[in-house]
Amino acid sequence: MPFLRRTCQDAAAVQCREGWHLEAEPVIEPDPARDDQRWWIKQRAEAQQLRDQAAEDGQDTTDLDELVAELDDEITKAGMRGNVLPARPTRRHRSTRRRQDAPDLPRRKVSARTVGKTYTAPDGKTFRPSMFVTLTCPSYGRVREDGTPADPTSYDYAQATRDALAFAALFDRFMQNLRRFLGYDVQYFAAVEPQRRLAPHIHIAMRGTVSRAELRRVLAATYHQVWWPSPATARFDADHLPVWDEATGTYLDPATGEVLPTWDEALDAITDDDEPRHVARFGDRFDAQGVLSGSRDANRCIGYLTKYLTKQVADCRQAETDPEQAHAARLADALRYEPARRAARTGSATASSPRTPGPVWSLAAARAKPTTGPTSATQGAASWSRAAGPARHWPTTAPTARTG
Repeated sequence: MPFLRRTCQDAAAVQCREGWHLEAEPVIEPDPARDDQRWWIKQRAEAQQLRDQAAEDGQDTTDLDELVAELDDEITKAGMRGNVLPARPTRRHRSTRRRQDAPDLPRRKVSARTVGKTYTAPDGKTFRPSMFVTLTCPSYGRVREDGTPADPTSYDYAQATRDALAFAALFDRFMQNLRRFLGYDVQYFAAVEPQRRLAPHIHIAMRGTVSRAELRRVLAATYHQVWWPSPATARFDADHLPVWDEATGTYLDPATGEVLPTWDEALDAITDDDEPRHVARFGDRFDAQGVLSGSRDANRCIGYLTKYLTKQVADCRQAETDPEQAHAARLADALRYEPARRAARTGSATASSPRTPGPVWSLAAARAKPTTGPTSATQGAASWSRAAGPARHWPTTAPTARTG
């Protein structure tokens, strides 16, 4: 395992180093299709045609659906990526009107370039710096050196947990805004980690440069609205939980036998007149520094982005004091009634049916005892977007000493 961890760390460092300070646009050309790949695609197209014709004639398509699924597996085994007919879930249309408390940004057409601007010094020497940026969550209340709240009763645990759940979507929105604002396809390599207060923050190796003033404008204009049903009333908890009914394939109220609405039905019940349940934003504090290729700062930042935990995040730095345990327990308790993005939907908070059971994305669980709440650890994402191939996921780094 130590050798495997070191190998992963070295691979991530190479990926970051080779992609961060490019001086020419990367050339991404797919390999030509092989004969066997063409053959599988042809068989898949013919099977789809037969399936569609059978459906139009009102015939049973079960066997053809199984054949299509088998052909999709063979296509994947042949080394082709993607899906022939990717699933297209029905999108819910929410209000796209921009919030009045967020400033507008000028939008430029995003060009296909990814390489940053070149600067020329008075002596004629040219250089092309890039950026190392750190973004944090807002403050939820004053904290001590160990990351625990100075006043736990006034610490905003609800906002802290909701910001953590929406952090990935918020960062995605930030990158969209940044690209539209700068007018080119900014590329990045990033890693997410928890601070001592257990709030996530993200370190970004960004190709090209942006001024602090421009970065501040983009951050001020970036937000992510979360449209969730209200968790204010807990109808099911502890020993009083929804019952799964095999006959209907739904959850029932254990006392009345009422069929509970699904999560999708609960979301559909939210109207355009309702306000979003939560609006996530980055904090006012951020750090940005220019970095030159091959410099000592570049090597230091790459090492910081790609350092590997010697233990699993869930085992990392278990809370050693009563205040730390209490802080983690309060975060886990606040998370208990919040829907987890791309994870489990617990039926304890609202009257909707839970989705497939699974681990809840939790920062608090990294330091809480197993009995205090969910135990799955967060994962950071370290990747160059399109310019260097598919994204790769790497474990998070250890908690830092930064507080506040």
